[in-house]
Amino acid sequence: MDQEQITETINHVAELVTAYGLQVVGAVVILIVGWVAAGWASSAANKGLGKIRGMDETLQHFLSTLVRYLVIAVTVVMVLERFGVQTASLIAVLGAAGLAIGLALQGTLSNLAAGVMLLFFRPFKIGDFVDAAGISGTVKVISLFTTEMATPDNVKIIVPNKQLWDTSIKNFSANPTRRVDFLLGVGYGDDIDKAFKVIKDIVDADSRCHKEPEPQIVVGNLGESSVDIIVRVWCDAGDYWGIKFDLTKAFKQTFDKEGIEIPFPQRVVHMVSEGANDA
Repeated sequence: MDQEQITETINHVAELVTAYGLQVVGAVVILIVGWVAAGWASSAANKGLGKIRGMDETLQHFLSTLVRYLVIAVTVVMVLERFGVQTASLIAVLGAAGLAIGLALQGTLSNLAAGVMLLFFRPFKIGDFVDAAGISGTVKVISLFTTEMATPDNVKIIVPNKQLWDTSIKNFSANPTRRVDFLLGVGYGDDIDKAFKVIKDIVDADSRCHKEPEPQIVVGNLGESSVDIIVRVWCDAGDYWGIKFDLTKAFKQTFDKEGIEIPFPQRVVHMVSEGANDA
């Protein structure tokens, strides 16, 4: 190789280095700026979401991380454009791949979407006792895909979020107070006013029963074998089952002591003899 060819080769390499070197430097600058911008955007989104009242920490972290990766994705596309890559075709391919993945994981993505909705709207929170999707239990963990619950007998149940979001939810812990209802049957031969006084004394003696709203004691129905008395008492939500169990026992014991009958279902049968019919 003579001197002229060597010089030509060196010049050609220098031109390539100059041309692509500037592109590489530009790509590196874009990557650095994009990386810094992604971190800044994620931090700003995290702070902004943190100012929203009731925002769940899991959802806050998920959305701020999503913002970070979106900025990084835009940065990568800009870098590829610096090297002449047809990003339109690449984006189309990625879109088609995303659609295929979305169809394959539509059940999982549905749970993710439902998890975001549950964490954002907060129909229940950790520690609440709920009845949803045919399952009753205390909420232990709320994640983006599933919700973990514990039944009253402490059985762990993991429920897909979509199953919870697509059904009605009864939250027994949402309100600070609850009403306890009792249905008491007394005999037709018993003194109703006496029964009312006994019930009122029992309710008034329990400090867990609220004075306001005032306890309600009424005759609800004249049944086949008993006069049905409805008792409605308001209490703190946490005292519901204690009052339910304790007052039920107190009603039975006091009725027995006061001679008030709690009748069981019965029928009175009148026998008519043939002789009486002939007469």
